[in-house]
Amino acid sequence: MVLNTLRTLRNARHTAAPRAPRPADGEILLETVGLTKAYAGADGELPVLGGIDLQIRAGEVVALLGKSGSGKSTLLRCLAGLVPPSSGTVSYRGTPLTGANPGTAMVFQTFALLPWLTVLQNVELGLEARGVPAEARAEAARQAIDLIGLDGFESAYPKELSGGMRQRVGFARALVVEPDVLMMDEPFSALDVLTAENLRGELMELWESGQFPTRAIVLVTHNIEEAVLMADRIVVLGSRPYGTIRETFEVGLDRPRDREAPEFDELIDRVYRTMTGRTKETSPHVAHVRAGRPEGVEADRRTLANTPLPAASVDGLSGLAEMVAHRGGGCDLADLADDLGLEIDDVLPLVDALELLGFAAVSGDDLVLTELGAAFAGADVRGSKEIFAAAATDAPLVRLITTSLGQSPDGTLRAGFFRDVLSHHYTSEQVARQAETATDWGRYGELYGYDAEREEYALITPGP
Repeated sequence: MVLNTLRTLRNARHTAAPRAPRPADGEILLETVGLTKAYAGADGELPVLGGIDLQIRAGEVVALLGKSGSGKSTLLRCLAGLVPPSSGTVSYRGTPLTGANPGTAMVFQTFALLPWLTVLQNVELGLEARGVPAEARAEAARQAIDLIGLDGFESAYPKELSGGMRQRVGFARALVVEPDVLMMDEPFSALDVLTAENLRGELMELWESGQFPTRAIVLVTHNIEEAVLMADRIVVLGSRPYGTIRETFEVGLDRPRDREAPEFDELIDRVYRTMTGRTKETSPHVAHVRAGRPEGVEADRRTLANTPLPAASVDGLSGLAEMVAHRGGGCDLADLADDLGLEIDDVLPLVDALELLGFAAVSGDDLVLTELGAAFAGADVRGSKEIFAAAATDAPLVRLITTSLGQSPDGTLRAGFFRDVLSHHYTSEQVARQAETATDWGRYGELYGYDAEREEYALITPGP
């Protein structure tokens, strides 16, 4: 069955017509009811997901969209049966899961290949785990490799491949087992722009062929345009104070999607407003935003689980603050991104950082500096460092590092301690990004230093 499906798909790939609905389309493959997930922390349960009701049906591509900390990757792992819910149920074809979901296969952001195995051997892994005989699984793996555009690389090792080719191996490994649902956790985010665009296009071409060896796709992404390009349905998750479904959008656009179409831009704009949690109808007055702190989790209720550090460097966020200051203290986010030649998704982590620090807030479509943010943008180097240091301690990870170092007898601690704490709430990739941001912020604010060779943080004692 595996081999015959892959052969048919390979032959149909370049002659694919728009996919016609199949008799089984619409069947509920995955369903969550009242799904919650919380992790144990020093201060009790730390909620990540709260009350998620979601259905994944055959014949659709569903994008789980949200900013860092919204719980989208945790939700994906619950659907795959890799993470058990704290309460509620996750069902596959009507049967509650008690372990790994037999109807899903996962493609990860960081490829997750075994470096000591060849491309062919990596693709065979899932079939081997299912007990498929060696000859049959090798032939099926070769067909999957050919299908995904890696023919000729069967004997290569991962270290010999580019990032795009490594991710193709990940796709082949997932597709060769013909899962009902293909699950992808930000599969294009580690690739360069052109490679990501090519892979997205090829994947949707295969999906539209009508012979794709999976019945549904669930994609986790933080990229709004990617969600609109690929999905039939976009589920936007919010993260205040824990992950919930904020809104669901039916895309309803013909494939291939036309980026220049007004409907495409309109949908991106609607999703953006929902994703950032502000709409024109409910936006506070600009004067109120300038005077107050940004909306979100109050400083005294912020935890590592509900307030992750955005992937924003000090140079990046301070540069954005200065640009907004030069525009009178407020400007349209989309216009600013266009002026900089960036996608709006590239700007959002910087916006999140400014909000977390209390330097800015979003009012309607505008990013507006608070009084504190205006002072930060206009201060000299020493002044900006002092303002930043005081604000950064509102971020739980920075506060944890600073406080822990202060309680350490010699003022030093290994970085592994903080990574272990973070790993209870985040994936390894997210842990690495947050640690990098925390190091950058702490160094700039002269709160603590970091020795990369020793992988050790050290408290900086203020001089006389």
